[in-house]
Amino acid sequence: MNIIEVQRICATPSQPSKEQLECWVNTVLANLDEECELVIRIVDETESAELNEAYRHKKGATNILSFPFEEPEGIDLVLNLLGDLVICAPVLEREAAEQQKLLHHHWAHIVIHGTLHLLGYDHIDDAEAEEMEAKEIALLHTLWIPNPYENGADL
Repeated sequence: MNIIEVQRICATPSQPSKEQLECWVNTVLANLDEECELVIRIVDETESAELNEAYRHKKGATNILSFPFEEPEGIDLVLNLLGDLVICAPVLEREAAEQQKLLHHHWAHIVIHGTLHLLGYDHIDDAEAEEMEAKEIALLHTLWIPNPYENGADL
């Protein structure tokens, strides 16, 4: 059983439940042979902007930041620590409205997207982006959520 810790630093009324967050993470991790542990931290725009500038050298808040765990040399851990996802609820909610997506669907997509980053997926070049997006679309499809990259997917 995967261990998913949820830290709600910023509370908004439309956030998903811990069970929903766990479901989305577990959808990504379903085919792994070992149990994993990660943290989902839901923050405000101030904390997101501070982390975005400190670690990505970009100004302003962003919807999600992924921090894969880097195991220190010489330490063998029993659990597979994946890392931390930092989600900015106000940015995510604003994006969903602007993109005319169901908020629940956008939350699921962002959590799945971040979890894939913790597993090593990326979208730095076109080939990586296509692979990652295809994986996201397939995982969301298992949850009956439409392709988030198509215009009007949630309409």
